[in-house]
Amino acid sequence: MRTVATAGSTNLIQAIPLIALLVGGCHASSSASNLSTATTSAVPVQVVIAESKPVADTTDYLSILKSRRSSTINPQVEGYVTEIYVKSGDQVKTGAPLLQIDPVKQEATLHSQDAARAAQEANVRNAKLLLERAQKLFDAGVISKQDFDNAQTNYDASAAQLKSLEHQVQQQNVELQYYRVTAPKEGVVGDIPIRVGDRVTVSTMLTTIDELEGLEAYIYVPASRAHDLRLGLPVRLLDQNGSTIYETAVTFISPQMDPDTQTVLAKAAIGKSNAHFRVAQQVRTQLVWTSRNSVVIPVLSVQRINGQFFVFVAAQEAKGTAARQRSVKLGETVDNDYVILEGIQPGDHLIVSGLQFLQDGVPVTEQIQNAKVAPGSASKSGSKPQ
Repeated sequence: MRTVATAGSTNLIQAIPLIALLVGGCHASSSASNLSTATTSAVPVQVVIAESKPVADTTDYLSILKSRRSSTINPQVEGYVTEIYVKSGDQVKTGAPLLQIDPVKQEATLHSQDAARAAQEANVRNAKLLLERAQKLFDAGVISKQDFDNAQTNYDASAAQLKSLEHQVQQQNVELQYYRVTAPKEGVVGDIPIRVGDRVTVSTMLTTIDELEGLEAYIYVPASRAHDLRLGLPVRLLDQNGSTIYETAVTFISPQMDPDTQTVLAKAAIGKSNAHFRVAQQVRTQLVWTSRNSVVIPVLSVQRINGQFFVFVAAQEAKGTAARQRSVKLGETVDNDYVILEGIQPGDHLIVSGLQFLQDGVPVTEQIQNAKVAPGSASKSGSKPQ
């Protein structure tokens, strides 16, 4: 009995490798079948239909905003500043007081002239009485014609002197008003470089008054692009994020080149008051030279391999839809898209998802994202939106 059991055990041990080999072969066959199935199954991908869109040829510059209605305020008299009624940035109306220059000396001059005028009025009254008396005596034959003429001359001279003094008083009174500086028009007060106690002359700049309604963008264009300038050329004013906040056009082109900077001055009018803009503000400005239709594709759909740019397109073939790698030549970036110079045509189905898992020739099924934009292109490929 012991001998038989040993022989059976030996046969069982010898059969185990054969059983394992058979089981392993079945498992390998099953795995190969699954791999083959996985390889031939189509990969679902998201697709964008390439479109032709208007693309602008633009150049960015840094322009300076200046006011067409900016006034520099200078005093018309000399003296010491005693009061400043406004501060920079204030909105003022026409005639609003800006500052006061000490008027004491001018007031004294005015009082002196007014006193001289009053004294001359008394002389005129006396000369008039003498003339009336001389008239009666001359009519009575008491005095000669020469005496009467002398009385008339004295009266005329006194009256003329009075008129001269009255004009002088009027002039001094007008000049007294110059000691209070007022706003010549409505606008915004600029910088005030003087302080109370400063002595000012007629050449001293007190401040500026600017109107926001009459701004112009001063754009200095290099000589290399000056020949492309033309009146009416579209101009965009941009914010710090590059978004357009105002659109206008070139309204002036200087006939001369700046010899120092080798630039040509172009101006673009800003017709309305805008909270984004201030006088002397520097603004990013975009000149739109031309506009053309070009194919654009999403930036994320482009791959770079060894310095070359490639995309995957879903191509309709005899066996179905397959991913095909295609070399492209890129232009400038517009928002989140590349402008395509070569390699993609309008209507091509551009794959935008799962690019890292694709290889040339892999079967794919399309999920078109912008089917509403180009339904004709979708039907052309034989695919339907999922």
